[in-house]
Amino acid sequence: MDAGYEITTDDARADVDAVHAFLVDAYWSKGIARETVERSLRGSLNFHLLRDGAQVGLTRVITDRATFAYLADVYVLEEHRRHGLGRRLVATAMAHPDVRGLRRWMLVTADAHGLYAKLGFRPPERPERIMERLGVEGGA
Repeated sequence: MDAGYEITTDDARADVDAVHAFLVDAYWSKGIARETVERSLRGSLNFHLLRDGAQVGLTRVITDRATFAYLADVYVLEEHRRHGLGRRLVATAMAHPDVRGLRRWMLVTADAHGLYAKLGFRPPERPERIMERLGVEGGA
């Protein structure tokens, strides 16, 4: 990884304000409340991408740590992109001992199919089995 970057699961080192600042404008979470971001971080296995201690990216893994994981809120700030950091962030999350070898990983993306395909993701084999229910905040 480029000098100065690190990935940590230590939530004490997270900058919730920085995470919220990104997510509040992201297409999948536009307008999300800071309190919702805090709760989502508390309920997830988080991988914080830091550069010289500053939060520049994140991925959350929502999981039962036995059979299933949902990859959420994957981002790298624009000025830090195109260095393979997003792929490294997701690969690090998927290799974590708490979630390695799970039966199923899922995610939703509008624009990063190529990135996830390189990590083994593909369209569902049986999309007719997948259902969703959008909540009050839209849940895009």
